[in-house]
Amino acid sequence: MNFNVKEIFTSSMILFAVIDIIGSIPIIIDLRTKVGHIQSEKAAVVAALIMVAFLFIGEEILNLIGIDVNSFAVAGSFILFFLAIEMILGITLYKDDAPETASIVPLAFPLIAGAGTLTSILSLRAEYHVENIAAGIVINIIFVYIVLKSSKKLSRVLGKSGLAVIRKVFGVILLAIAVKLFSANVTGLF
Repeated sequence: MNFNVKEIFTSSMILFAVIDIIGSIPIIIDLRTKVGHIQSEKAAVVAALIMVAFLFIGEEILNLIGIDVNSFAVAGSFILFFLAIEMILGITLYKDDAPETASIVPLAFPLIAGAGTLTSILSLRAEYHVENIAAGIVINIIFVYIVLKSSKKLSRVLGKSGLAVIRKVFGVILLAIAVKLFSANVTGLF
């Protein structure tokens, strides 16, 4: 076991920025008003299972289709870059149709364990030990669960301007992560 507090902290912060559960509070509130009850426990458990499964078998899936981790990490850096641009500028580059129910599909996937999160997990795997990334996933899932359970309170406490500030700050952090991820893995392509 190679537990490292710095790696756990870094992977937790990267996943926190990518999952952006604080920035998703307006979406969660909207879902809650449209469909009523949100299944917080179910969404958190399924998202955790998706992320952990991708952590362990994601690389094998890539090998099966002939893609190496460095290529996936570089592609992931582009996804993170565009997610950061969305967060910083407040624009939407990609939008799904509004879900009809707040079940596993809109919450666990793609809101929590979406393409950016899965890409980040594989990209982190290129740099950090698996057990540290798994610990980062668990920390984030606990936080996601708490946010899902208390989304109404958080919305009232932070207000629209507070949510906007948090979203922009995490957008800048995510942009820096995307640049670092690109520069660390692009040399492995050549």
